[in-house]
Amino acid sequence: MGMEQKVQTYFELKQQQKEIEQRLSVLRDEIVGYCEEQGVYETQVGGYTVKTVLQHRKEYDDQKLYASLPDPDIWRLLSKVDSHKLKSLIKLNILTEEQISPACTVKPVTLLQVDKL
Repeated sequence: MGMEQKVQTYFELKQQQKEIEQRLSVLRDEIVGYCEEQGVYETQVGGYTVKTVLQHRKEYDDQKLYASLPDPDIWRLLSKVDSHKLKSLIKLNILTEEQISPACTVKPVTLLQVDKL
């Protein structure tokens, strides 16, 4: 397979991936909506088990986070908000949850898991 064909195949697969992700998103929303309407977190549909799990994800505002830091030099350790780095700084007692809480919003996210029986 020549390089031009590899590039073409890559492009075509990325287009298919976008279309598949869009279709998955629509189906996911419909399935999660169905579970919410039924008032269930786990159910069986045909030969499949459907489970939804609600998680809360934290999202940070860069400007508010910078303003809440006790020492501006800490910003260099973060440079761009990275939740893993923030967790590490909290574990190391360099920052506390209270200090950065003004910059944080918690976003509920429902995960969907479908397994074949």
